[in-house]
Amino acid sequence: MQKKALHLKVIKWLEWAILSIALTVMLFPLIMVFTDSLMGKQELLETCGAVLADTADETTFRVFPCYPTLRSYVRLLLDTPEYFTAFWNSVIQVATVLVGQLIVAVPAAWAFAQFRFPGKQALELLYMVLMILPFQVTMVSGYLVLDALQLLDTRAAVILPAIFSTLPVFILQKTFAGIPEEMIEAAKLDGAGSFRIFFSIGIPLGMPGIFSILILGFLEYWNAIEAPMTYLKKEALWPLSVYLPRMMDGELLTIFAASVVTMLPAVLLFLEGQESLERGIALSGVGNSEEHR
Repeated sequence: MQKKALHLKVIKWLEWAILSIALTVMLFPLIMVFTDSLMGKQELLETCGAVLADTADETTFRVFPCYPTLRSYVRLLLDTPEYFTAFWNSVIQVATVLVGQLIVAVPAAWAFAQFRFPGKQALELLYMVLMILPFQVTMVSGYLVLDALQLLDTRAAVILPAIFSTLPVFILQKTFAGIPEEMIEAAKLDGAGSFRIFFSIGIPLGMPGIFSILILGFLEYWNAIEAPMTYLKKEALWPLSVYLPRMMDGELLTIFAASVVTMLPAVLLFLEGQESLERGIALSGVGNSEEHR
């Protein structure tokens, strides 16, 4: 028994050590960005000059700045109007996409999960194919369609394709399919119609899945870079994901501060909604959609 307990203890310590090393490796870039955002220009050149300004032979890492300062944040927040323009572009684009996905994906997922109609299997197969296609495959055709509709260089060029994304429908379909059929039948016996069942049963019981698609959608489109780079040429419409790399050519002092401020909404949302995200993803895999029809 003692040998077994010792063996289990050793395994536990090994797991802890491996996980700690993995966590350190993953957090190291974030720690470095935050640390560098507290440096003055001279100290920043000493540590990252080889990468950012070609003024040093090698990069170095400091756990904490020798002379910490908030000057970069002050300059970013008070003297960089271009950053605020890009920030609000991101807010407008992401908020519009998420609202549009709720309007489109929630009813579509409910229909796939609860109704039978001609061509349903073909549509489900089409959704699956579209979900696995990378942006690079549809980039040219999407560009031509948007150009024909005269939507290039407008926010709609980024927003409209994202609203009709297939991933939210896939997640919510599995969530709605997990609703017990007995509950739906009981509501029908009580005289509830399709809309009443959808709003009174489907949406309340599907809230974990709805929260999960909102969180995943925010993380995806807050950091989206391919579609904005392809469809938006006007700098006044650039979101943060496109604007930040261009800061490399500008003010060195505000680069890391801008990165920290840009990360905050996504990090805070993930930490706040982590439980809802886990529940939604777990529910999206409960049951098979054919078992509840």
